Amino acid sequence: MAAIGRFQKGDDIFYAKVVDGELFRLQGDVFGSPSYDKKAIPLRGVKTLVPVTPSKIISVGLNYADHARETNKPIPKEPLFWLKAPTALLADGGKVEIPFPHHRTDYEAELAIIIGRRVRNVAPAAAARYIFGYTAAQDITDRTIQNSESQWARCKSFDTFSPLGPYVETKIDPHDLTVQLFQNGQLRQNSNTSQLIFNCFHLVSFISTNMTLLPGDVILTGTTSGIGPIESGDRLEVRIQGLAPLINTVK
Repeated sequence: MAAIGRFQKGDDIFYAKVVDGELFRLQGDVFGSPSYDKKAIPLRGVKTLVPVTPSKIISVGLNYADHARETNKPIPKEPLFWLKAPTALLADGGKVEIPFPHHRTDYEAELAIIIGRRVRNVAPAAAARYIFGYTAAQDITDRTIQNSESQWARCKSFDTFSPLGPYVETKIDPHDLTVQLFQNGQLRQNSNTSQLIFNCFHLVSFISTNMTLLPGDVILTGTTSGIGPIESGDRLEVRIQGLAPLINTVK
């Protein structure tokens, strides 16, 4: 596995490979053929940022049959997706802010695809070559707004509603990974990417027939059953097999 992250030390923002708690700074284009410094930087004292700066976040809905059932919605015949605002991104360790405390706001653990090359109209069999890697994510949702509107962008695009990271794994098979969410240490969601209705390669192919995908773009692949409300003081941890955990708190 090869974990790549985006970091800040003072005013310096940089990409680096993460190996056993140490950083090896990247030189060149992270989506190209970069080289890495041989001298390690200790991870301690360095701020972890959102791992990419996408032009867009594409969120896929109802992509696990059990989640479709729990929300009383039919299983889609083709991927259902919408755009989320990139300003909703939140780094590992950041705080999810609930804008309307009297609304129900839910966690949604998801595997995220990170695009590595500009792509348009790619076949599923060729999609892997355009994927940079995978990371953990959440698609935080104001359920009260979602249930009152036919469009889902607003209820999912509030600032801090897209926790992402901490790192991108560039060498991992996405098709058989355990996906879990823990709320204050209690297991709330527990599934596997083998249960996706439309797998990662199908999603990249389908979305690329509708819009051009650019390096750094994020595709949220959908959440499983077990969604539930969050409240101030919660600790939310997304654990996806083979990836570093994504941990955020709520205020």
